Amino acid sequence: MRLAFLSDIHGNAVALDAVLQDIQAKQADRVAVLGDIAYRGPEPKRSIELVRGLNADVIKGNADEWTVRGIQAGEVPERMREMMNRERDWIVSRLDREDLEYLSGLPQELVFNLTDSVRVHAFHATPDSLFDVVRPDEPTHVLQEKLMRLPETDLYVYAHIHLPYVRYIGGKCLVNIGSVGLPFDGLPCASYAIVEADKDRFSVTIERVAYDTGQVVEQYRKGDYPNLTTMEKVIRQAISPFAG
Repeated sequence: MRLAFLSDIHGNAVALDAVLQDIQAKQADRVAVLGDIAYRGPEPKRSIELVRGLNADVIKGNADEWTVRGIQAGEVPERMREMMNRERDWIVSRLDREDLEYLSGLPQELVFNLTDSVRVHAFHATPDSLFDVVRPDEPTHVLQEKLMRLPETDLYVYAHIHLPYVRYIGGKCLVNIGSVGLPFDGLPCASYAIVEADKDRFSVTIERVAYDTGQVVEQYRKGDYPNLTTMEKVIRQAISPFAG
């Protein structure tokens, strides 16, 4: 069994195209999408359409929630909230009711067996929240308490922080799959994960896929995106818009 986990597309359909081509070349048997499909990118509708055409397991992320109802006080630094809601309005203007209903109705976690012996728990940020930030440099006990809570699970997979990593803790595997559309680790290449499982064994690989960042920046410009300067920097340098 070969499974591709991807997430945090953020309306960057050019990056998603590149990842889907890579997944097809690797002949994945199954695809799981861990949320944040449309918000903050130049092609929100095409991103949703690509995901819906995958026959994939799809769950909700915080940015999907924001797309549906906006960014509320306390969810982001207050100095950024007005602009982020302007971005949200731009995104929604390019979607229809069916798109919003689709995002609203997504479940918040996946629990399944890759094989008879390998069990997976996947979620966007934590099992209890779409918004909590759990970074890779947290103490081991924090990672266990916040992310590795479902018993009899072998592989825990999450997204949200846009910082891919793989760790083995207490005989279990914890994976962050990074971001397809907006990586924050300084490498401007889409990130996703391939999991291969056979009987009681599995392996995890973080994959990085190059795409045309210049094309995406030009899409922002042509679309008169409301936060162009910030998003151009994010795309070209692969850094968080919250940096600094």
